[in-house]
Amino acid sequence: MAIATGYDEAGGHDEAGAPRGWKPVHLAALLGGNVALAVGPWFVRLADTGAVSSAFWRLALALPLLAVLARANRQPLTGIPLRQLAVIAGGGLFFAADLASWHIGIELTKLGNATLFGNAGSIILMGVGLFALHRAPRLGELAAIAAALAGAAILLGRSLEIGTATLAGDLFCVLAGVLYTFYILALQRARQTLGSWALLAWSSLAGLPLLLGIAYFRHEPFWPHNWWMVLGLALSSQVIGQGLLVYALKHFAPLIVGLTLLTQPVVSIVVGWLAFGETLTGLDALGMVLVAMALVIARISDTAPRPIPQSPENPR
Repeated sequence: MAIATGYDEAGGHDEAGAPRGWKPVHLAALLGGNVALAVGPWFVRLADTGAVSSAFWRLALALPLLAVLARANRQPLTGIPLRQLAVIAGGGLFFAADLASWHIGIELTKLGNATLFGNAGSIILMGVGLFALHRAPRLGELAAIAAALAGAAILLGRSLEIGTATLAGDLFCVLAGVLYTFYILALQRARQTLGSWALLAWSSLAGLPLLLGIAYFRHEPFWPHNWWMVLGLALSSQVIGQGLLVYALKHFAPLIVGLTLLTQPVVSIVVGWLAFGETLTGLDALGMVLVAMALVIARISDTAPRPIPQSPENPR
């Protein structure tokens, strides 16, 4: 039986618009996918390659498995029109730039900050939806924007107190969220006709040369001596986390998906504390709660036009 292949194929709803019924296994998959994605930054920190090089291996090692999953789900990898391939390649370049920026940020800031700011695409996509609909934001959307700005200001201010490198790490992660938004917008039309595994495989392939070039110009260590870290990164962030979310998303309303998204920063904070001695102050916690609230509101917002998925199949 084919795995469920996408957020906007089913939209998380049946033909009548109601969320499809879920079983405990679906909730376990949803939570497991978020946890798998949240431990990705741990592998980035421990990899003995450079930050961007680890992003290269994340895609390269996952690519064969993505192709197998596409074929197993009867998603064509060939016969795609050249014009559509060009669009997918453009989206893949944004994807690669997103990963490069995020991985650099992971090495410079706290893991909790990296996870929150790296998911900022949800908030940005909400704004894009409002612009496309030519209307002012509703009260809840204004609350999301205000919470995001306030939380980001607190977290950035705290990072600046720690040091300029930590602030730069936060800004790289914010940039990653912006780049991820362009990735989603570039691929929204292709996503309507191409399966999620095939789309991810092609976009990953297109992004590899850019990641290789950035790693080269940064003079990063490229070849891993310990392959387990980059293999764990590829499996946790690009295959297992992605696969569990693709399987689970169609069974839940956006509110549930948005709330489970909050497991990512929680897991990242715990990993950062246990593995790297990162601690939070009360002010840090307040900033994270505000940004997390904004992410949930953005996730459940229904303002985006239907072709624009609000936070589909997060590549984190």
